[in-house]
Amino acid sequence: MLLGQLGFTPIVDPSSSEEIAPAGLTPPKLVEHLAAEKAEEVAARHADADLVLGADTIVVLDGEVLGKPRDRADAQRMLAALAGRWHVVYTGYALIAPQDGRRVVGHAESEVFIRALSPHEIDAYIDTGEPMDKAGSYAIQGVGSLLVSQIKGEYTNIVGLSIPAVDAAWRELGWGLL
Repeated sequence: MLLGQLGFTPIVDPSSSEEIAPAGLTPPKLVEHLAAEKAEEVAARHADADLVLGADTIVVLDGEVLGKPRDRADAQRMLAALAGRWHVVYTGYALIAPQDGRRVVGHAESEVFIRALSPHEIDAYIDTGEPMDKAGSYAIQGVGSLLVSQIKGEYTNIVGLSIPAVDAAWRELGWGLL
């Protein structure tokens, strides 16, 4: 966990939010909406918490949002579409101070280039099981790092939480990672 690498021991309480957003939102607004929905739901259960953080990540290729694959065929479709191309990873974050209602919501974006992949490589990667619960069907922090040849932007955003953006949000609320 990214926050754990920074010396934090956060309490992890996953949201049960259905991750359904209003139609017509741009990718940045979509991830902000989903992150805020998650954070609000958890904050309601932890009114005495100092801070609650929610996040959501999506992969966007040619305007199409690639969420988590429904099944193997969907993962194959996504990985074949991403192969040899650039795409954008958006991660929304919402930081809420439940005790006084202050909040900061935003997003970060990074670009990723997936190298050309053979059908065998796609199948071998799917066989690892790693893509099945990841937006866009890959995880840059795992075996999926073998698929990525270039990035533009912030690495932890691609993993699923932009540490620089969240640090700025924490500082805005009077906290900070340092």
